[in-house]
Amino acid sequence: MESRLTDLEIKVAFQDDLLEALNQVVAAQQRQIDLLQGELRILYDQVKSLQPSMLAEVAEEAPPPHY
Repeated sequence: MESRLTDLEIKVAFQDDLLEALNQVVAAQQRQIDLLQGELRILYDQVKSLQPSMLAEVAEEAPPPHY
């Protein structure tokens, strides 16, 4: 019975370590997602603020070479 209890305590300790490691990975990924979302927002705002003259109209674009 003592051995079985020790085995369970060891398993719980390993699970605690694993949960902490997974939590750190999830937190790091969330920070990266937040950073990427911020950068995407900046890029979106930059593209949105371009002057219309800098963007070609669909009718002005040359057809692709295969036409």
